[in-house]
Amino acid sequence: MEPELQSRFDMKANVLKALAHPTRLFIIDELAREERCVNDLTDLVGADVSTVSKHLSILKNAGAVVAERRGTQVYYSLRSSCVLHFFECIDKVLKERAEEELEATGSQ
Repeated sequence: MEPELQSRFDMKANVLKALAHPTRLFIIDELAREERCVNDLTDLVGADVSTVSKHLSILKNAGAVVAERRGTQVYYSLRSSCVLHFFECIDKVLKERAEEELEATGSQ
């Protein structure tokens, strides 16, 4: 593979790795509804501030979210709503898989 192509796939893999955690997927889902501060997300996730901050840092470093400081609070939002298309794709894959499994068990 050419170095430039390898680099592009490496960057894509980094974004996917950042998303590959249930808590981070939940955070993305919440940020799709509205921007949130760490305290809001901490309450929603049910984890401590340091844990949620670490998840947000991973998402921010991957480019999935952006942060804006307002006074003492930092508010997070999605960099691009296109990540939600990825969620739709995952939901479709899971639905099709469940339908196939249901058909397979129904035909036995």
